[in-house]
Amino acid sequence: MLSSVPSVILKQLEESVSSNPTDFSFCGGGCINHGGRLKTRTGDLFLKWNDAAKFPGMFIAEAKGLKLLRNAGDIYIPEVITEGVAGSLQFLVLEFVEEHPQAGTYWTDLGQQLANLHKHTAPTYGLDHANYIGSLPQQNTRTEKWTDFFITQRLEAQVKLALDRGKINVDTVMLFSILYNKLGDLLPEEKPCLLHGDLWSGNLITNDKGRPCLIDPAVYYGHREAEIAFTTLFGGFSDEFYNSYHEAFALAPGYAERFDIYNLYPLMVHVNLFGGGYVSQVVSILRQWV
Repeated sequence: MLSSVPSVILKQLEESVSSNPTDFSFCGGGCINHGGRLKTRTGDLFLKWNDAAKFPGMFIAEAKGLKLLRNAGDIYIPEVITEGVAGSLQFLVLEFVEEHPQAGTYWTDLGQQLANLHKHTAPTYGLDHANYIGSLPQQNTRTEKWTDFFITQRLEAQVKLALDRGKINVDTVMLFSILYNKLGDLLPEEKPCLLHGDLWSGNLITNDKGRPCLIDPAVYYGHREAEIAFTTLFGGFSDEFYNSYHEAFALAPGYAERFDIYNLYPLMVHVNLFGGGYVSQVVSILRQWV
């Protein structure tokens, strides 16, 4: 029902979207946002909104990330229609992508397309703006060395947050400190490449042509091993995907051995969001390397 959408947002949409909304149904948004299918007289859109004070600048950053990925032209990305602030709320309107069955070449297409995306490079790691991963701020201060970026812009921020929230103890912090001193010898350097940044199966859908479509990015220029590692953390990606990726843009030897190190970042994000067994996973990985 259209009444499910806050009136302040509807008023803004009537001014910023060329066709008036006619109906709305919830169909996603996750645990952070309210989101769903917005019907208009000229077609369907996807609308999501949340508290602007709680997550300042979230949708501005997401819109920038989606546009960056879409402009690369390698993987299907929903078009950004508009974003804005209405009262105490912020909102984002995207092209609506209705999910369809996967085409027979879905996974090989995704491997090839992601490899092509990763061929877009930048002079430094990071990005010209901060964004979010889930509901947590993600800093992207530009940095020349990958290990420095991974430590200062990824691990240290999550470790400090977890310690401040009482989710980890000082012994775990010490393990991280020991690991930091080893990372220069463990992680290879490579040109910074364009990453989706939050690539797990929940952020992968299928468009009306049966092709891969990526949503909810946490974009930055980083090491592509971190992106591929992320796809292995919660599963859901087929062997065809990995084979296709490696055929198009092979990773350095020993890459699989480094996946656990890269996945310390998303695991620490989950520690800060959910706690629980993620802490023991983190400690187990740290003990393997230190």
